Amino acid sequence: MRKIVAKLSTGCALILLVASAHAQSSAKLHQKSIVVDTHNDIPTTAIDKGVSFDQSLKGITHSDLGRMKEGGIDIQIFSIWCDGNKPQPYQWALREIDTVWAWTLRNPDKMMFVRNSADLKKAVKQGKLGAMMGVEGGHMIENDLAKLDTLYNRGVRYMTLTWNNSTPWASSAMEETNGTAKQKGLNDFGKQIVRRMNELGMLVDLSHVGEQTFWDAINTTTKPVLVSHSCAYSLSPVFRNLKDDQIKAVGKNGGVIHLNFFSGFVDSNFFKRSEAFEKAHKAERDSLLKTVSDPYFADKYLFEKYADEVKALRPPMSLLLDHLDHIVKLIGVDHVGLGSDFDGINSSPRELDDVTNMPLITAALLERGYSKKDVEKILGGNFIRLLKANEAK
Repeated sequence: MRKIVAKLSTGCALILLVASAHAQSSAKLHQKSIVVDTHNDIPTTAIDKGVSFDQSLKGITHSDLGRMKEGGIDIQIFSIWCDGNKPQPYQWALREIDTVWAWTLRNPDKMMFVRNSADLKKAVKQGKLGAMMGVEGGHMIENDLAKLDTLYNRGVRYMTLTWNNSTPWASSAMEETNGTAKQKGLNDFGKQIVRRMNELGMLVDLSHVGEQTFWDAINTTTKPVLVSHSCAYSLSPVFRNLKDDQIKAVGKNGGVIHLNFFSGFVDSNFFKRSEAFEKAHKAERDSLLKTVSDPYFADKYLFEKYADEVKALRPPMSLLLDHLDHIVKLIGVDHVGLGSDFDGINSSPRELDDVTNMPLITAALLERGYSKKDVEKILGGNFIRLLKANEAK
């Protein structure tokens, strides 16, 4: 009996030793890699909640400056966003841009503004969070190319051609899907916008756009495209995810698809579980819908209020990585990255509570058999290549 116990003890010790070595290896790789997240909505969330990114916001938001450091994020692209119904969206964009600049300028020892790949390299070398910006929704330029130029000059380095709302020049995925788009795809002015973005060195982001807009943009752009926060339709068939032919087109174009962490885009069964939650809180939700223009905001409020119930709805992180595997099988490891959508989503995989959990992705990728070189590409190398390919010559 003593021999059996001794053998069991030795075996357990060996397992623990291997697990510890693996954890140290993945932590070292995460620290060594340049980690880029292409989409985070903390500017909007901070303004809505009356808080600041450079405060400790644990328990309030997914993100803050201190926790990004803890999570090993080197480059964060902050989303500049407003609802499609908001009056004067361009002015709102400028307000959010000012907010990101303010955070950066008052934390010169911790943050640095990044306009190009040379700045990015410098930020990483200095150990500072590289702050970049992307405008989420073409409605924010108010049909004016001069405003597009101004946003670029203020530091914006990508624009999502549409948000959920269509513009007069581009149809969104939501409106193409529900049949409310007045016209599908890019019109001549929309194609002019794509060409101007190419000239400026502003990445063309194809998250949120309708299928026809996607194909028109792919056929118009002369540079590789960005998909800043989307997943694979074949694994979770929702309008915001990319179908396999779209994924293949991004690969052929040389672009990069960055995975969205929202549970509903990751897990095809999430909305069924959510419906049960909604039924349980229907009266309260109906009351909220009388005061907000978008159901998302009602759901966000309820998700925060009933956090324990909501946690049971969340899928495992393994399903998120299944999307990554799917894209890699279709177009290779050079065309995938991470676009969390933290602070713009009300549910994420169980293991990914906030930005501090990003190292868990690195560990999981190694466990799935990805090489260290491939993991470095996924975490940020692919985006850096994309940025360089889009920079004005």
